[in-house]
Amino acid sequence: MLAGSPRQFIRAAMQAPYLAREEEHQLAVSWHDEQDQEALHQLAASHMRLVIAIAGRFRNFGLPSGDLIQEGHVGLLEAAARFEPSREVRFATYATWWIRASIQDYILRNWSIVRGGTSSSQKALFFNLRRLRARLAQSADQRPRATVFAEIADAIGVSRADVELMDSRLSGPDASLNAPMHDSDGSADRQDFLVDRVPLPDETVTDQIDGERRRSWLRTALGVLNERELRIVSERRLQDEGTTLEALGESLGISKERVRQIENRALAKLRDALLREHPDQGVFV
Repeated sequence: MLAGSPRQFIRAAMQAPYLAREEEHQLAVSWHDEQDQEALHQLAASHMRLVIAIAGRFRNFGLPSGDLIQEGHVGLLEAAARFEPSREVRFATYATWWIRASIQDYILRNWSIVRGGTSSSQKALFFNLRRLRARLAQSADQRPRATVFAEIADAIGVSRADVELMDSRLSGPDASLNAPMHDSDGSADRQDFLVDRVPLPDETVTDQIDGERRRSWLRTALGVLNERELRIVSERRLQDEGTTLEALGESLGISKERVRQIENRALAKLRDALLREHPDQGVFV
């Protein structure tokens, strides 16, 4: 947690001394090799102005600056934990990526209650859409939105549909489903007007039970057919893609017209058997 008010913290961070390259390297070695907490404190304190500068780039996302700085500080400490002094890279160069990533993850988690931007391309789209859209709008007058979206999609490497979806998300805040509708008397919420076309649970269960019952009746009724009738009905009517009359005729050594006659006779026998056992169920076939 950041001690004191954000303004006091920023003032203290700006007054922290800069580190020379050799001093920074020595502190990094002390922390890396000996876990020297004082060395870590000095290293982090001297780079808090970097955290503040990076956090300031994300102030337009509507989140408290103190929270952004705090998340950036988390990224700074993560960078310190992973930094390898032997690579002879300045700590600020290495830490910048971790600070920015930590702040961006925080924004994505808290900007909306709807989780989004989980892939690298979606994150790039989230954080660059406004800037690219403004730049393209300045470079051409009255350009169609579809054209602008297509150019943004090409620049970031996502689909135009992704750009349109992200643009709609960034165009307005989250809306509560429990918020009352303005054109109602106050007794109706937004969620009352959502339509769910999925069958109700009791309807689903009823359909499953009725379906299994009818399949059981059909299995019993198939017993009235002889071997050739059963094969024709099975291949013509009980498969997702029924066999053609010609193919069955060739397989059975008869004409396709004869196959049709046998099929019609078998279906009539099935219908009679089903109606005989279940006269109250109407026509089955």
